[in-house]
Amino acid sequence: MASFSVSINHSLPFPLYAQTPKLTLCQNLSPLSKSSPSQFYGLKLSPSSYLPLPVSSLIKRSIVAKVSEGSVPPPFTLKDQDGRNISLSNFKGKPVVVYFYPSDETPGCTKQACAFRDSYEKFKKFGADVVGISGDDTASLKAFAKKHRLPFTLLSDEGNKVRKEWGVPGDLFGALPGRQTYVLDKSGVVRLVYNNQFQPEKHIDETLKFLQSA
Repeated sequence: MASFSVSINHSLPFPLYAQTPKLTLCQNLSPLSKSSPSQFYGLKLSPSSYLPLPVSSLIKRSIVAKVSEGSVPPPFTLKDQDGRNISLSNFKGKPVVVYFYPSDETPGCTKQACAFRDSYEKFKKFGADVVGISGDDTASLKAFAKKHRLPFTLLSDEGNKVRKEWGVPGDLFGALPGRQTYVLDKSGVVRLVYNNQFQPEKHIDETLKFLQSA
């Protein structure tokens, strides 16, 4: 996937530059409480969090997906919702859908997880496992899985180490963890990469469509 960057050139003609509005960040903004609902599907904010980002983050940002179709992703071993160590290699020999989602119990992530749940028998029909990965701890994953009766594996990537190694791109200049799904074949090779932050249920449609045509 090609990378891109955005930069600001200050060598504009004086009359145009003089009319350019001044960019002001983090001014007169109050912190959001931890329980405050977000308009974004997957964004949780701590009491000291603010949405605005440093100017440097807005001026230049490159997004490069490290794991692409046809590649073999980095291996990992993470704890599931029951505290067991699960490795990517455990799924060799069958297709596996690995989806990275922002956080438990956010509106979009709940919709996505429940859509995977409701279509789980269809995935089983294609012989595919489903694995969800987020930065939440195992206790959060267990409560999330129990509350929504999720029949598939959830893995805790605290610190987002695996997310970074796989190169999952963020949204909103990195303020929102990316929502990206990968389909790996029986040999562990990536055959589909799908990214859609604000239509979480589309991930299920696209992966099932791919598995059906594979």
